[in-house]
Amino acid sequence: MARADLPVVIARPGARAEALDAALRADGHAIEQLNIMSLSPLDDEEGAIRRRLMDLDLYRQVICTSPFAAQCLVEQIEAVWPQLPVGIEYLATGTSTADVLADGLSVDVSFPPMGSGSASEALLALPTLAADNVSGHRILLAGGQGGRPLLHETLMQRGASVDTLALYRRQLHEPELTHQHLLSEGRFSALVLTSAEQLEHLLVWCDRQTFSRPLVVSSERLATLAYTHGFDTVMVAGDASPNALSAAVARACSAF
Repeated sequence: MARADLPVVIARPGARAEALDAALRADGHAIEQLNIMSLSPLDDEEGAIRRRLMDLDLYRQVICTSPFAAQCLVEQIEAVWPQLPVGIEYLATGTSTADVLADGLSVDVSFPPMGSGSASEALLALPTLAADNVSGHRILLAGGQGGRPLLHETLMQRGASVDTLALYRRQLHEPELTHQHLLSEGRFSALVLTSAEQLEHLLVWCDRQTFSRPLVVSSERLATLAYTHGFDTVMVAGDASPNALSAAVARACSAF
């Protein structure tokens, strides 16, 4: 099989993988989805999520870090607040997350401009999250278990009081056997990764042939990690959106 006929391999999970799949297919690529990560809402058996959201009106800003987190947050807020409290500024790490929040809650949502790079760093660069604008504020950071420590730490350093709200868990799975061979033998035109979790999980099935193939990532920080682990050719997308990742795949494939 010619290199141009090899598939693009996607490690991203859920609905965002489907959107990326569609964008890549529209550009003429064959696709293999690894399905190594699944997302599932956390059970609120002890009521911790509900108790946190009962205090929603005490927050000046609510930040959501992924479309799946936004979906979970909308459902949880609707269960607690028949009428949304006023005076809260909503922010998201990207346009897909912002769309879910805006549609679900009928609110305006701020997010970094397209092509501005790493989601956390781009969000923190917004003037509304500058130290002068968040010092003394109480901020709710909604996402998955163990996610986005940079947001939490930086906002605390800027003088905000930050509460985290874990709404879902990520579960990692082994690639199926055919995908293990595809990875280790480098039988793909590009590999697309959007988190350090995905990268470090897949290292078990990476070999010299894997590291020699183009890797497309969603941030400079992830690119640095990939080079550290031995990847030779890493292309950084402008952001984590499907269009930006698809454009980066096109650049990687044409340059290789």
